[in-house]
Amino acid sequence: MRQSRIILFLLFLATPAVGAICGDQQCFSAKVVGVSDGDTVTLLVQNDQGTSQIKARLSEIDAPERRQPYGARSRRALANKVFGQRVGVASNGNDQYGRLLARLHINNRDINREMVRGGHAYVYRRYATENWLPDEAAARNAGRGLWSLPSSQRMPPWEWRQRERRAKLARRNAAAPQTVATSAFTCGAKRYCREMTSCAEARFHLQTCGLAHMDGDQDGVPCEHKLCRW
Repeated sequence: MRQSRIILFLLFLATPAVGAICGDQQCFSAKVVGVSDGDTVTLLVQNDQGTSQIKARLSEIDAPERRQPYGARSRRALANKVFGQRVGVASNGNDQYGRLLARLHINNRDINREMVRGGHAYVYRRYATENWLPDEAAARNAGRGLWSLPSSQRMPPWEWRQRERRAKLARRNAAAPQTVATSAFTCGAKRYCREMTSCAEARFHLQTCGLAHMDGDQDGVPCEHKLCRW
């Protein structure tokens, strides 16, 4: 909560950017000083209090992870567009990891959309608010970017992350069997992550009691932002 307030304060102080399409969103100007992957950057924001760095997640899109095929090339494509550049940023909040959700613009160019058009990222179907599927289809039909890879090497990042989480969970369970007996837990008394006292208890309520809502992304790991962390 404190981080969100600090970010909103920085946005209030920052200078509006030419070329950023705002609407109801917060708009400000920043310099891109880091590119983590094809959809994540670090912004340097200047304001009356000095300078601060903010991690930003490009909204509407999902780029291959760095360990996926085309992940490094996706990161390079974004870096070629924005690294060291002053960009207009439009945002309407943060994601679940505290990163600013951002649309980046340079001289009225929509960088997020360019990443899809160039075949460097997928439309993030789960969170997309605009219909960029025709842009993705055009890139696929033209064999641009990641669409030039064999189909066996292409996997939407959200599916790849889910597979990786399941594999990690399987390795974790194999290496360290659950030490708390499930008989210590009972169904019916608790229903939400905030009521759980351990990851073992959360797993019991997911697997034995069938509380599917505790696993929002359906990767087999319940309460992963509260209890079941790696």
